[in-house]
Amino acid sequence: MYTGKNLLTLDEFRAIEIRNYPSATVELSNLLRDIGLAAKIINGEVNKAGLADIFGEAGSINVQGEEVKKLDLYANDQMIRGLKRGYSCAGIVSEELEEFIVFDDKMSIQSKYIVAFDPLDGSSNIENCISIGTIFGVYQRTTSGTACTADDFKLLGNNMVAAGYIIYGSSTVLVFATTRSINGFTLDPSIGEFYLSHPDIKCPPTGSIYSVNQSNALNYSDGIQQYIQSFQLKNKEKEGVCTLRHVASMVADLHRNLLRGGIFLNPSSPAFPNGKLRLLYECNPWAFIYEVAGGKAITSKGLRVLDVPFTEIHQRTPLFIGSVEMVNELENYL
Repeated sequence: MYTGKNLLTLDEFRAIEIRNYPSATVELSNLLRDIGLAAKIINGEVNKAGLADIFGEAGSINVQGEEVKKLDLYANDQMIRGLKRGYSCAGIVSEELEEFIVFDDKMSIQSKYIVAFDPLDGSSNIENCISIGTIFGVYQRTTSGTACTADDFKLLGNNMVAAGYIIYGSSTVLVFATTRSINGFTLDPSIGEFYLSHPDIKCPPTGSIYSVNQSNALNYSDGIQQYIQSFQLKNKEKEGVCTLRHVASMVADLHRNLLRGGIFLNPSSPAFPNGKLRLLYECNPWAFIYEVAGGKAITSKGLRVLDVPFTEIHQRTPLFIGSVEMVNELENYL
C-alpha cells in the first residue's frame, strides 16, 4: 500500500487526537482500537470464506426472524470479545442477540459507554462476493461506576458520542466519526495495519445517485413513488443526469453515497409497516455519521432520525439519508 506519503496509522491518529483535544477521552480512543482489532480478525475470515467452512446458514433464526449465517455468528463473537477484553465498554446491544449484554467486571463498570452494533451487515451477500460490513454506534450511558441497568440500554440517538463502520470489499476501510470529524482508515493487509486514507470526510451537498429497491416501488407511499419517478423524469430530459445504484448491502450503498453524494431510501411497506432497518445499530449510527459529514437523515414523517424516541432495542424505522439538498427535496414529497 506504500504511496510515497507519510501516512498516519490508526494508533498514531488516536495519539494525536488525544493530544490535540484535551476533552477527548482515552476510553473512547481505546474503543476505536478494540473495534479496529475485531475488524482485522473479521476481515481475515471474510477474505478466506470460500476456503473455510463458514459459508451458508448456521441453522438458526435471529431475533429479526432472519436466517443466521455462520459468518454472522463469527463476527458477532469477535465484536463481543474485542469490546469485553478492552475494558472500555460497559455493555453491548447486537443485532444477533435478543437481549443486551452487561460487562460487569470491575474495569468495565467504570466505562461511560455502551456499543450497539450490527456485526455483519449485508450477510446475505457473503456467498456472492459483494461488499459487506460492520456498523456500530457508541452511546453515553446514564449511570456510572456500577454495572449497567436496563435503563442504561434505553439508548437515544442524541446520546451518541461516536459511530462508524467497516466495509469489507475490494479494500477494507474503517470509518470512525466523532462530533468533531469523520476519518477513514484503509487496511494494509501486508502488515495488518490501518492507515489514514480518507481524512475529514464531507458528504457533498447534492449528488446524482439514488439508492432504493425500485422493484418494490409500488409498495411504497404515493409520495415516495413520485420522488423515485422524479429521477426517471430527469433522465428523460437529459440522459445520465442521475443514476440508480442499489447493492442491497447498506454499508456499501451508504459508503459510496457518503463519498460521492446521493440519497438512500428504505421506506415502510405493507410487509414492513415500521420500516425494515433497526434504529439503534443501523439507522442511528449512519444518521450520526452523515450529520457530522454535513448530510441529513430523516424518517418517513420527516423526523430527524437521532430524535426518534426509544421503544425497544430492536425497534425499526423507515430511513431516508444522504446529501442534504436531496433529502430536503424528498421532504416536499413526504
